[in-house]
Amino acid sequence: DPLPPPLPKKQLQRAESLPEPGSSHRYHGDPEPRAGSVLYSIPPPHLRLGEGAPPRNRPSCAPKKPLTKSQSLGEPLARSSPQPAPSPSLKELTFGTADGELGQLLESPAGVCGVVLGCQEASLARLSAHMQEELLGPEERQQLLEAELAGKRWAALRVLDPQPCCQSGDAWYFRVGFTFQHSQLQLAAKVPKLCCSSLGVQSSLGTHCSIQHLLSRFTDHLPRELVLPRIPGKQSQGPSRGEPACPAPQPVLQVLLCAEVPQQTLADFVKGSQSLHRTSPGHYERLGCLLLLQLCMGLEHLRGQNVAQGDLCPENLLLVQCPCPPQSQQGQKETLGLSLPRLLISSFFKVQEKQRPCSSSQEQEQSRGLTAPSPPAAAELNSIYSAGLRRLATLLLHRDPQQRVSIEQARGILQVLLWGPRQELFARSRKSLTLLRGWLELKRALLLLRFAEKAAGAGLSPGLEEWLCCQYFQGATEHTLYQVTQVLY
Repeated sequence: DPLPPPLPKKQLQRAESLPEPGSSHRYHGDPEPRAGSVLYSIPPPHLRLGEGAPPRNRPSCAPKKPLTKSQSLGEPLARSSPQPAPSPSLKELTFGTADGELGQLLESPAGVCGVVLGCQEASLARLSAHMQEELLGPEERQQLLEAELAGKRWAALRVLDPQPCCQSGDAWYFRVGFTFQHSQLQLAAKVPKLCCSSLGVQSSLGTHCSIQHLLSRFTDHLPRELVLPRIPGKQSQGPSRGEPACPAPQPVLQVLLCAEVPQQTLADFVKGSQSLHRTSPGHYERLGCLLLLQLCMGLEHLRGQNVAQGDLCPENLLLVQCPCPPQSQQGQKETLGLSLPRLLISSFFKVQEKQRPCSSSQEQEQSRGLTAPSPPAAAELNSIYSAGLRRLATLLLHRDPQQRVSIEQARGILQVLLWGPRQELFARSRKSLTLLRGWLELKRALLLLRFAEKAAGAGLSPGLEEWLCCQYFQGATEHTLYQVTQVLY
């Protein structure tokens, strides 16, 4: 018989070389095979080609699993144990979560109490985000509106009122209409009294409930129907005798389009609510605490972006009416004129890199601005907020800058004045972190129950005050409560 054809030569890599003669047995000190390498051995004579063995270059039907470092020759491969399914996140936990996943959570070291507390915190965060979107509108819609307004001027807008709807210390505001996505929007056209040099700063601030949102800007002739009192250069000499009277050309002014339409300034609110403060001091001072809280939150947002407010005074702080609640929700607050408006900071400038984020003079200016809503009559009236507001004013206007409270501490004091813990909590038990932690966990649970009962009962939708309350209980800890109550009480 003719001899069989020779075996094909296989190119072997250095790491895959054949063992040398006499080295088929590995001794105790030999290194383990390299992970991922394939070991080739010479088949015995009875399995060589021509004696029933498959060709060497024919692929095998069953793929061979490469050995790892921990698997030496001759050792059986250990079966991989099934990995347990990951426990569901508390943020994803709902009433419809499967019982098998709930069982995993109940067996965790935190136990039922820890799971419930974590679910409450996650629920507060979701509610807060939902309420913020209701107040400010979806972010995607705002971005589409900004793109649609780019390059638009007075010709694309409809003047709704020739008189300013609000006059602040540095600008006039006019109500204008704009058609967007088959709906009529109401915007504010802001006409600065002086040249505004902080437009780039305001455009980069992002969206915040206490910061004026700039949508677009342009420079154009002012429409003739608008009444702009005392603008620079508007007063001109009348026509001489015998000369025909011709209308003066409207000035070319810079215009900023803003999403919020202000109704009045904080100074207007203080002047118009003197009688309300005398007749309902508790309601008025609670409203003052909520307005100051919004101001503190806006100042904190600016501080985080290395931006300072411009002229912080009541005349430059704008009040914007929140969306009107349904008729069934209008009650005692509206009859007293106590519907809570949004407070907006509308003047900014960029802090220089080499300058401190907030100098002592700026801190003093912020402190005076924070104490503005309380008229002199506040000292003669007593409500549950009066003593705390007087204490806060003293801390803000302290002569020693080192003794003044920061904006963050002022925000914490206002939150404690509004929602507790009040001093009566410490009448029965000594103040401790354990007591404050228990109070905080109980108040979170009661707050969620309150939201559920309102939604199921009269169908009340949460508003600005509820959002501010959620913000407080979402971020407060027993340590921050201990520090704030030490300063306040």
